Amino acid sequence: MPKMKTKASAKKRFKTTGTGKIKRKHAFKSHILTKKSKKRKAKLTKAGLVHKSDVASIKTQLCI
Repeated sequence: MPKMKTKASAKKRFKTTGTGKIKRKHAFKSHILTKKSKKRKAKLTKAGLVHKSDVASIKTQLCI
């Protein structure tokens, strides 16, 4: 059986923390930023954690 390949898209989007949780970036921060408030853009800058219902599928994509 060959080794599992890591999904390249998941590799670029997610990072694991030291405790094993998966970090992600917020969406809606790439363009059309003029109509968004400073407060909203600042909140989107900070990284979030992946929801527990999605963790299993992302871990299989990352081969963890």
